[in-house]
Amino acid sequence: MVLGSILNPINSSIISIALIPIGAAFHALPSQTAWLVSALYLATAIGQPVVGKLIDLYGPRLLFLIATSMVGLSGVLAVFAPNLWWMVGARVLLGFGTCAGYPASMYLIRREAERTGQESPAGVLTVLAVANQTVAVIGPTLGGLLIEWGGWQSSFLINIPLSVACIVLGSLRFPKARRRDRGERTPSLDFAGMVYFAVTLLAALLFLMNPHLRTLYFVGVAVVFGALFVRRELQTRQPFIDVRVLGGNAPLLLTYARNLLAAVVTYSFLYGFTQWLEEGRGLSPSASGLLLLPMFGAGLAVSGATGKNPAVRSKLAVGSLVLLAVTVLLLATKDDSPIYLLVGIGILMGVPQGLLNLANQNALYHQALPEQIGASSGLLRTFAYMGAMLASAANGLFLQTGATTAGLHRLAWFCIVVGAILLGLTLPDRSLGKIGKKAQA
Repeated sequence: MVLGSILNPINSSIISIALIPIGAAFHALPSQTAWLVSALYLATAIGQPVVGKLIDLYGPRLLFLIATSMVGLSGVLAVFAPNLWWMVGARVLLGFGTCAGYPASMYLIRREAERTGQESPAGVLTVLAVANQTVAVIGPTLGGLLIEWGGWQSSFLINIPLSVACIVLGSLRFPKARRRDRGERTPSLDFAGMVYFAVTLLAALLFLMNPHLRTLYFVGVAVVFGALFVRRELQTRQPFIDVRVLGGNAPLLLTYARNLLAAVVTYSFLYGFTQWLEEGRGLSPSASGLLLLPMFGAGLAVSGATGKNPAVRSKLAVGSLVLLAVTVLLLATKDDSPIYLLVGIGILMGVPQGLLNLANQNALYHQALPEQIGASSGLLRTFAYMGAMLASAANGLFLQTGATTAGLHRLAWFCIVVGAILLGLTLPDRSLGKIGKKAQA
């Protein structure tokens, strides 16, 4: 479960340190290499809720094995890429391959909770959250060392052993699907709803990647297919996403919104700050990765200290406040900023890394319907990937001429606005205070 769920964050974080070397190898600007980030999230944002729904219906084993096989194949294709757009295609395949890990994990945790009667498996959820945040933060360090050792290609080769390990462990440990009794109806799939959802999301994200008057028609496409999607889901008996439930579940919708906003700031920092360390500050890839390593320690310490407490409101409030403070500190960076300042910024960034992901994950576990946990958890990741797409677009916009200090400061102002909105959505939400009280009692 843990290994499958980390496939996406480890590839998201390693690529952050590889963007500059890849751009140099293919003579591409940051606005072009940003597609390596966007392609992964575009595929995963569409695929996560789809695969999550399939897992709800058919169980996790087969889907997990198929998806993780695609991860290894994407690593092989990327190594032999003749140009940048070939690599973008490999990242799309990788995105679809990482779709099954997290929904499969949440599905199995929910089923085990129902079997044992333990309604709040905070310890297991903490392990998942810590594993994801650990690889997300340690990824730049690992990526820097791999690039120094074997070039940018080595940052993709790591997917091959990870894929093999997932296939072996999934085959041995994941439960086989239950055989259906005679006469039992096979659940139908809402293919039309899936297609409408995919087109809506694709059009919206394509506009966000290149917001301009000449791309405004993507907004129109998103609105039309979004309306078709809602109409379809309201009319069908077995919808892909039950919009009636979402519409009446305001706390869950707010959790999705908080996850999106936190991801915008987190990934803007991860990609923008890392590129600036190499280009603006003049550090090597390995040095940039090592400089971010304290963020790993801070995030791990925070998660370990707070993980077993099922309450989420204080975690979200403190995490949002520190996240906003870190974006303000980015305005103090200069071309010759001392290393201790940069390390301090990284350590502070580890605090929201350790709090927000864990809190949102726990909130969703209690707010989503048990029979829809796979699709709901997939949507949680979808909103995070939409945030990552917005962050990638922001990096392409504000660092269009290079990862300069001036560009980093423009990116920081954007993150300050987003962070303030996140804090505004968190502090007044009283429904968060109810989560964890029953388990604590």
